[in-house]
Amino acid sequence: MSNSDSFIDEVNEEVRRDRFYAFLRRYGWIAIVAVLVLVGGAAFVEYRKAQDRATAEALGDAMLAAISNDDSAARATALANVTPSTPASESVLKLMTAAEQVEAGDKDAAVQTLDALAVNPEVPMIYRQLAQFKALALQGKETPASERRQALEAMAAPGNPLRLLASEQMALIDIETGDTEAAMSRYQAILSDAEATSDLQQRALQVIVALGGEPEMDGAAASLGETSTTAGN
Repeated sequence: MSNSDSFIDEVNEEVRRDRFYAFLRRYGWIAIVAVLVLVGGAAFVEYRKAQDRATAEALGDAMLAAISNDDSAARATALANVTPSTPASESVLKLMTAAEQVEAGDKDAAVQTLDALAVNPEVPMIYRQLAQFKALALQGKETPASERRQALEAMAAPGNPLRLLASEQMALIDIETGDTEAAMSRYQAILSDAEATSDLQQRALQVIVALGGEPEMDGAAASLGETSTTAGN
């Protein structure tokens, strides 16, 4: 290689180096900011995780302390005084509080607790529906059958997690109002439903027989009937 070629290469290398340093001086701060953002973001995520973990632990400790009371009324009061950290935890607290209020014999307070949960738009829908279902069950005949039926019809819609339990309650309303045919039809639908639990199917079978009906046994329902007959013998 000639001296002129070597000189040109050195000049080109020097030019590239100058351009690179100029680029760093002009845009290097972007890379620094990006690194700081990544490091800061990771630190913030870990901080939030630690905060959430500490909040959950504090809530759990408060709930355990509340239910450690020997008296159900004291447990209900203690649970009502626990401050929830999320809508979901509020739902669990309300349901637990209502259960303790029922055990203490204060049904009216339990219904009020459940009603407050049922109309709270911030909590997940499943908890609101569960609260409404439990409130209706507690109120029983104190609430007109037409009002109970209207509330349960929405829960009995296809795809609703509470649909089978709501159908059972509607069948009980049918019996209460003297419509035994409608009640047996609802119980038969429960008996034939693949998603019904064995306990629910057993109750449906017993009520159909008690009402003087002839249950249609097929599939799992037939097995259930055989088990029931064997147990009866």
